[in-house]
Amino acid sequence: MMEQIEKNMKTGTTTVGIMANDAVILAAERKATMGYLVASQDAEKIHQVDDALGMTIAGVVGDAQALIRYVKAELKLYSLQEGKKMSTEAASTLIANILYSRRFYPYIVQLVVAGYDAKPWLFTMSPDGSVMPEKYFSTGSGSPVAFGVLENEFKENMTVDDAKRLAVRAVRAATKRDIASGGSGIDAVVISKAGFKRVADEEVKKLTA
Repeated sequence: MMEQIEKNMKTGTTTVGIMANDAVILAAERKATMGYLVASQDAEKIHQVDDALGMTIAGVVGDAQALIRYVKAELKLYSLQEGKKMSTEAASTLIANILYSRRFYPYIVQLVVAGYDAKPWLFTMSPDGSVMPEKYFSTGSGSPVAFGVLENEFKENMTVDDAKRLAVRAVRAATKRDIASGGSGIDAVVISKAGFKRVADEEVKKLTA
């Protein structure tokens, strides 16, 4: 079963997460594929699930969308019951528990979860419910190319601008070599004390110049 899950997760997509100095950056391309068919050039792969919490998706789109709805509902319920937002670490544990509970009939997804409360956080998750803290990570079929860029250029305590540039460059490199990655552009998000902020397309284009 896990071999089939791994095969499905590699059918398309490149997403990247990078820890910066007092922020975390997410980036992803926009192509969605169905085998050899390009299903969409404008697929959304970075989703906001709370005020300062986001996640990237790779894998089966329907599974990812169902999981996002589930997580949003749980976070909203927690906020109403407790009168405060769930921490990023707790939210990551919640998502991991949801995945683990479905491990025999899994959500076929690989996730990068990022958020900010007292500090920035970055976690990666697999269909079996495993969760790992990371300083940088990439998912999807283009991830080997993206990792090459990240491992060569990542530094501790990068500025937000440098981290944005690196995240976008890593995704862009993957779109040049991975047939299943591409689309109409690259999306990027900065999650910091100010919350979840999408980077304007005009700025992303400048970062790739």
